[in-house]
Amino acid sequence: MGRRPYDPGRPIPYLDEGVCDFPELRIVGGHIGYPRTEEMISLATKYENVYIGTAAHTPERYPEALVRFMKGPGRRKVLFGSNFPMIQPAKCVAQLDSLGLSDQVRRLFLWENAVETFPRLRRCPTGRVGVERGVNL
Repeated sequence: MGRRPYDPGRPIPYLDEGVCDFPELRIVGGHIGYPRTEEMISLATKYENVYIGTAAHTPERYPEALVRFMKGPGRRKVLFGSNFPMIQPAKCVAQLDSLGLSDQVRRLFLWENAVETFPRLRRCPTGRVGVERGVNL
């Protein structure tokens, strides 16, 4: 038996098929879809219920295509993630300035997109979750 390429992590066709089979499901593609970020961006653009999570990558390592998407048509489609405890949330937040995000896009990315995607987060007693405590947004 020879080696076989690892393929199940591909956004297209696997995530694409899942979205078609479960159109009511909100799906957050993890790890920015890396190494297939462009495929993940295309799915987030194509489907209202598909989003991109940034866990497992610090902002300084986000692909340029993702940063462009965040600043433009995908400003409501990308959710902050850090991969805690491997990557500390504060480290990621400290690197955000390097992306050149507007204040609005920064708020969307760190908080508002998650609340829109997962409305139960609105019930958080402090009005904020996780990384945002003690972080000046």
